[in-house]
Amino acid sequence: MDSKTNTENSVKNPVSEAALKGGQNTEIQPFGTIVRLPIALEAKACAASVNNLNQVLADTMTLRDLYKKHHWQTSGPTFQPLHFLFDKHFQEQSGLVDLLAERVQTLGGVSLAMAADVAEATIVPRAPKGRENPSAQLRRLLHAHEIVLEETRAMARQADEDGDQGTNDLLVGDVMRGNELQVWFLAQHLMADSLSAASDATAADGAEGASPKKTTSPLIKTASPSGNGQNFARVMTSHPYQLSEYTLRTNE
Repeated sequence: MDSKTNTENSVKNPVSEAALKGGQNTEIQPFGTIVRLPIALEAKACAASVNNLNQVLADTMTLRDLYKKHHWQTSGPTFQPLHFLFDKHFQEQSGLVDLLAERVQTLGGVSLAMAADVAEATIVPRAPKGRENPSAQLRRLLHAHEIVLEETRAMARQADEDGDQGTNDLLVGDVMRGNELQVWFLAQHLMADSLSAASDATAADGAEGASPKKTTSPLIKTASPSGNGQNFARVMTSHPYQLSEYTLRTNE
C-alpha cells in the first residue's frame, strides 16, 4: 500500500519540493536588477522606468481583477449592461497588463507576475470578498482608475525627462487614454442618480427659502458652459487614496 502511494505521489509531483527549495537556484535574473540591452537608453533611466512601470503594472492587474470580480457579481436592473461593460473593460485592462509587462522586459528589467507579489505592491485598496451593490462597484472602480491615472501622469513626465520616450508613449497613449475612456463610461452610470439627488436637494432648498448647505470637503470643479449650471465634482477625503465618492454639486 505504501509503495503504491509513493508511486502515485511521484507521478503527481515529478519535481520534489526539496529540489525546488534546496537545489540549484533556477533564477536567471533576480527581481530588481537590469540587464543592459542595446536600446540607446542609459541604465539609470531604464531602472527608473522599470520601477515605475512595475508599480503601474501591479495596480493595473488589481484593477483588471476588480473588473472580473464585478463582472461575475454585479446585480439588479442594470445587471446586463454592467455585466458586459465590466467584461469589456477587463479585456482592455488585460491588454494593458501585457503591454506594461513587456515594456519592463524590453528595458532589461523583470516584471511583476504572480498574484502574491502584485498584492504586496499594489496601492489599490483591497475589495471585500463579499458581493457589493452596483453603485459601490462603480465607485470602487472609479477610485482604482484615479489611482492609476494619478501615478501614470507623474511617471510619464519622469520618463520624458529621462529621455525614455518609449515608456512615455506607452503611459500616455495607452494607459492614460485607455483609463480615461473607461472612467467616462463608468461615471455615466452614476450620473443619473447624482443629477436626481442634486435636483431634489435644490428643490428642497428653494421650498424652505434656505441657502444651499456648504461643504467643507475640497472639490475639483469644472467651469459650467452657461455659468449657472451644475458641475460634476469629485468629493475628496483628506487622504487621496481613500475610497472617493462622486456626486453633483450646484454652483454657489
